[in-house]
Amino acid sequence: GCPGVLAVLGLEAAAPGECELTRLLQDKLQYEMRLQYMKHYFPIDYTVQVQYEEVLRPSNITRLRNGTVSEAALRYLWFHVSSQAVLRIRDVLPEKHPSWKYTQELCQLFDALGEEYSKYRQTDVETVVADLVKLIHSAGAESRSKAVRPKALLDNCLKVMRMLYGVPCELGIR
Repeated sequence: GCPGVLAVLGLEAAAPGECELTRLLQDKLQYEMRLQYMKHYFPIDYTVQVQYEEVLRPSNITRLRNGTVSEAALRYLWFHVSSQAVLRIRDVLPEKHPSWKYTQELCQLFDALGEEYSKYRQTDVETVVADLVKLIHSAGAESRSKAVRPKALLDNCLKVMRMLYGVPCELGIR
């Protein structure tokens, strides 16, 4: 993908819709809520199986940034990883589970973000990111899975979101 294309499309800057949704997500991902819905309401040491590529930590972002991956591509990657993580958590919950509604609300925010990201074409993001996104959505990658606690998935989601959107969206770090 040519960085020039992204700049022309204005995707280097976060869209107003992205900022609004990440603010809503930040509210939903407050520590107390993550603790209650993703830890207290689950059995002790409960984990969800996720693909290796579905774990995105601040250190991964730092490494990709050093590899000159554009911010827009990093946000695109974060979106795919995080929405997938939320789906994985929802998939293990019966509808009557106390965390189901909360998880469903997160899913809806990610669906809305998906609308924002539908403007991206695969060609707009660097190959390294496009390949990661393909891996996340590819069948059979389960062979490279790891067990992660639901709260840890959302902790990463929030930390990375703040790294990527904090400045462009002026997310006050509460």
